[in-house]
Amino acid sequence: MLVGLGRWGEKHLRVLGELGVTLWAADVSAARLAWAVRHGVDPKRAVADFRVALDEVDAVDIVTSADSHYPVARACLAAGRHCFVEKPLARTAAEGRELEAAAEAAGRIVQVGHIFRFHPVTATLREALGAGRIGRVRYATGRFSGFKRPRVDVGVTQTDAIHYFDLFAHLFGREATEVGGLQRDFLGRGLDDLSVTVIHYGDVPAIVEANYFVPGTWRDCVIVGERGTLVADYAVSVVTLFLGEHRKHAGAWEAVETGKEELPTRGDEPLRLELQAFIDACAGRTSNPVPASAGVRALEVVEAAERSVRLGATVSLSRKP
Repeated sequence: MLVGLGRWGEKHLRVLGELGVTLWAADVSAARLAWAVRHGVDPKRAVADFRVALDEVDAVDIVTSADSHYPVARACLAAGRHCFVEKPLARTAAEGRELEAAAEAAGRIVQVGHIFRFHPVTATLREALGAGRIGRVRYATGRFSGFKRPRVDVGVTQTDAIHYFDLFAHLFGREATEVGGLQRDFLGRGLDDLSVTVIHYGDVPAIVEANYFVPGTWRDCVIVGERGTLVADYAVSVVTLFLGEHRKHAGAWEAVETGKEELPTRGDEPLRLELQAFIDACAGRTSNPVPASAGVRALEVVEAAERSVRLGATVSLSRKP
């Protein structure tokens, strides 16, 4: 069952249809339900209250506002249903931990919608990093920005910067250890609309920028290593490897460029790969690729950034053994 038929829910509906899922759809808006029926949902399977259909389905795809993820997922898990939950997993890390515990207790899957993990650019970056193409990673930057309508449920850190919080943990195979943040609420909504976060993944710092103001669409990241740099543009699926290093010669430093290569990016639509992975995990064919714990860790970075802003200091993320 698909719960939520907003802009992103429309894309989920299309992909689930392409994957051949027998689909129920739920939304509190009669107009959105009518739209779903026009796009192939059986009228008998279009409901205003998702709870009335829980006995009819095996899994639930939750694409609602962030502040409703927790109660919807809790109800679905209580009914014994697997859940796909769009990012952020919940409004708070504490709610995320409760969902993680509920999924474990119910023996059900909660997969979090961190879609960058399924992007062909990410596969190319992982391959290049795994092959040591740029040597030891020194630092990274990520930008998720563009002039667009602000969300009303969560700030830009939790809706956009969080993509990179999870992505860099995935690419580097390390959890965040320290977080520093700068946030502004220029529009006076009580939610941040500019965010700059410095996250340390062990000894690798990453700088993530997100905002609603910069013209255009920016979905890029840069990973700098000892022998080169990977420049990735998620908006156009391009990854470029710049080889070069600084060398000291006769007491002076030189910047020596040794090559440039556009790396191939191949793969299906990220949302299709993501939802197919969820279907496969529900059927027991594969393991859960993005468990609730990953969503919790991303939310912990969000909350650490908020604490850093309040305290004016870097915040450490300690892990229990």
